[in-house]
Amino acid sequence: MIPLDRHLERFVVLHRVGWLDWLFVGLSRIGTLGLVWIAVAALVTALFRRPSVFVLTVAAVASADLLALALKTVLDVDRPPVRYASPEPLVRVPTDHSFPSGHTATSFAAALILARAAPRRSWLFFVLAVAIGFSRVYVGVHYPSDVLGGALLGLLVATALLRLAGGRRRSPPATQ
Repeated sequence: MIPLDRHLERFVVLHRVGWLDWLFVGLSRIGTLGLVWIAVAALVTALFRRPSVFVLTVAAVASADLLALALKTVLDVDRPPVRYASPEPLVRVPTDHSFPSGHTATSFAAALILARAAPRRSWLFFVLAVAIGFSRVYVGVHYPSDVLGGALLGLLVATALLRLAGGRRRSPPATQ
């Protein structure tokens, strides 16, 4: 682990602002399993009448979550509460390893899919993704590198899915 990463995590956790705890706990909770993103995708799908947005978002969330879980089993990074007893995390500590952040991976994967569907609102999707990612450090269950790794994983997953979906639309119909 990079010492700067550990120091940044400790700085954030030791400088929590009590009246903001509810906000970051809430952001952390709504990011669980990417459910907030599926709800947002349902709304965008209804507004723009594009069912493919919903399908791609669900695929991105599921793929990013599964890949994050797979990487966590291979990369043995303990979560901050395993290393530091104090202060207490603000949420239940997951039992899996820390790197990469699944909340952040699903958030960035969904944000990129939704940004492509609604470009004028893309900043909203990415602000929410960043806030969910930061919340995982704030509540005390991830290091900043976990969040950065999750963001990169999510963007890679979404890019791959968008290319697959785009390639399918552009390919000529099969001839018999």
